[in-house]
Amino acid sequence: MPHRAPGSPGHSKTNYLTGKAIKYYRPRGSAEVRQLIDGGFQAFNAGRLSEACHIYADKMLAPEHDTTIGLTVAGALTPAGLGGCAIELIDRGLIDFIISTGANLYHDLHYALNFTLHRGSPFLNDVDLYEQGIIRIYDVLFPATVLLETDLYIREFLVRSKLSGPISTSEFHYRLGLDLLEQQPGCAEYSVVARAAQAGLPIYTSSPGDSSIGMNIAYHELMNGSTLMIDPNRDVNEVCAIILAGKKNGCVILGGGSPKNFYLQGQPTLWEVYGIPKGGNDYFIQITTDSVVWGGLSGATPAEAVSWGKVNPGVLPDTVVAYCDSTIAFPLFCEYAVGSENNRRPRKELVHKREAMVADLVRQAKEAQHTKLTSMDAQPAESTGTDSLRRHLVQQTPSRWAPYRQSSPLMSARPVESLAFTRTPTSPTASSLSCACICAGMCCS
Repeated sequence: MPHRAPGSPGHSKTNYLTGKAIKYYRPRGSAEVRQLIDGGFQAFNAGRLSEACHIYADKMLAPEHDTTIGLTVAGALTPAGLGGCAIELIDRGLIDFIISTGANLYHDLHYALNFTLHRGSPFLNDVDLYEQGIIRIYDVLFPATVLLETDLYIREFLVRSKLSGPISTSEFHYRLGLDLLEQQPGCAEYSVVARAAQAGLPIYTSSPGDSSIGMNIAYHELMNGSTLMIDPNRDVNEVCAIILAGKKNGCVILGGGSPKNFYLQGQPTLWEVYGIPKGGNDYFIQITTDSVVWGGLSGATPAEAVSWGKVNPGVLPDTVVAYCDSTIAFPLFCEYAVGSENNRRPRKELVHKREAMVADLVRQAKEAQHTKLTSMDAQPAESTGTDSLRRHLVQQTPSRWAPYRQSSPLMSARPVESLAFTRTPTSPTASSLSCACICAGMCCS
């Protein structure tokens, strides 16, 4: 990591905040950037970013594919000014829903409320900054009063909105965005939350308590006796319903973290929990600095996601990880998309379709449950315990892989032939159940 001695003492608050104001950058489809990516980004991670641009612009955005696209956002990207890229994609219908850390949405509010964040340096004296009431996010600087004023707005919104009972984060952010549009006219041009509400695009937060928005909701309950409760179950089901309703599914993942998994877990939730074999994501793009070798979710590859049913194994050529800083790569990525032939799509406005999509999820889940129970009831009466479970798994496993085989030449050659279970003794008095799946035509040998 780079290191430099802290800044010299004696800085005034005014001196610290003299850097240029950070503004939301809006991509305009630069022909020069497209030429650079097509002609100059040829190998290594430049090549991977070029590949990501082509998968997105040529395939995911192709009208005939009608891909439902989720953008996941982790890392302090709105403080760095990348919210403008997301706004442009929302405006053009190039993304259909967002899953973000709560912090990114909280810092987006600073722009909506017309506060200023400044360009600074990562090599400052943080004790001096603390004493002068200045907040630092790496090289982004702003006065602590920005936090206090933003917190005050959130608390006033909570009282003004009279929200109560359990709600999803998508509903909360939608209502918050509508309030911003009313309280701060014109802020949709420089606020992701406001623009998403205006466009009917749902925004989810995978860990709502892990941000200043969640902190102020907790305050509202403790101090005002509010019954408002963010219900993660509703978020899980809504995201699953959106994925289920999609003709094709794809994601653009910035960073990784909890938002990445919250999106990707939708496919396993469908097949593993609800018994609905959707088949895995059709497209996967990730821009991250996290490496696979450390074992964390952020660095997990799309190939690994195949084993979970998160990514369709037949479409691995349409998946890519570009190991880049999102603050560099994402604006280039968006410039390429905005300058492409498929640079505008009709907006899906999924906020207004959530109830109907969840109702369809319930219907299909109940049908799958009925089919499963009927299948198990048809087994001989003496089949109980692990024997019944074995038979059920044998019957259900091919259905899980069926959607994969439809689009995978490798897997369409022959079906899954058998699912064999054996008991392997581990001691004279104990045994363990082990499972071996013999899948013809699925291995390299």
